Amino acid sequence: MYVADSNRYDSMQYRRCGKSGIKLPAVSLGLWHNFGGDDNFENSRAMLRRAFDLGISHFDLANNYGPPYGSAEETFGQILKKDFLPYRDELIISSKAGWDMWPGPYGNHGSRKYMLASLDQSLERMGLEYVDIFYHHRPDPDTPMEESLGALDTAVRSGRALYAGISAYDAKQTAQAIKIMRSLGTPCLIHQPKYSMFVREPEEGLLDVLGKKGVGSIVFSPLAQGMLSDRYLNGIPADSRAAKNFALKKKDIGEDKLAKIRALNKVAGERGQTLAEMAVAWVLRDPRVTSALVGTSKVSQVDDNVAALKNLKFADEELSKIDDILSRK
Repeated sequence: MYVADSNRYDSMQYRRCGKSGIKLPAVSLGLWHNFGGDDNFENSRAMLRRAFDLGISHFDLANNYGPPYGSAEETFGQILKKDFLPYRDELIISSKAGWDMWPGPYGNHGSRKYMLASLDQSLERMGLEYVDIFYHHRPDPDTPMEESLGALDTAVRSGRALYAGISAYDAKQTAQAIKIMRSLGTPCLIHQPKYSMFVREPEEGLLDVLGKKGVGSIVFSPLAQGMLSDRYLNGIPADSRAAKNFALKKKDIGEDKLAKIRALNKVAGERGQTLAEMAVAWVLRDPRVTSALVGTSKVSQVDDNVAALKNLKFADEELSKIDDILSRK
């Protein structure tokens, strides 16, 4: 029987999510990859156990995580039943709906029918009565925002979710969504944008909106699909995502990108960190970022990501050096 480490809360940092009463661990674990039906169950289980033992109390899922679709939630449900039920009230468990899930016109995007049906399916797969956070996974230009966000409101009012969030909305859409959700009486707790040293769009207004409105943020892909790690320092490994064209394409890692990765790695070394540690620390340097959502494929990577918390401070000179590297043609 799994017994959680009694010291699990001693070293993890917890950050308040906007102006809410919720705090999230500075590092959260995402189950986008490596937790599906095609993956090794015991490895998935070991990563979740290690994460919780290190104080990671937030596990992030979505309806179509796998592969196949839904299987990450099924895997998590099995592990929850075997290991984490005694700790349910210590966990923040999230799921999302908004991307392709099942055939036909009601299995995608942002209709009320799709989102609430998806949530019911997610709860069944995980064996839960409620999720802590339910997100609209992406904006849908063909569905009125009031409908998609109204579904989030219904999810919370019905007890199927405790909080509501949005993902991939731009700054203008986010400001509008926050206003609508407040008018409904179910405020937006959190936004989940893609953010890393290589993807900086959130700096173009989104983080300002979140900071001003008191909404938290949990950023995904802080390692840019593994590019901001030691994985590609010597080129593209045969077993890498880029080599397999899985979530990352070979064309995304040209010689100019590899040169930047190597230069950033040098800066990380001067800070006493690995490149991956610096990448996580870099997104967390901004107080408007509540948590860095990381993905792992083995237990050691859980430790590696949490190790970033040992040094979150950047000198102005270091930040300027990083910006100079990133701006190179």
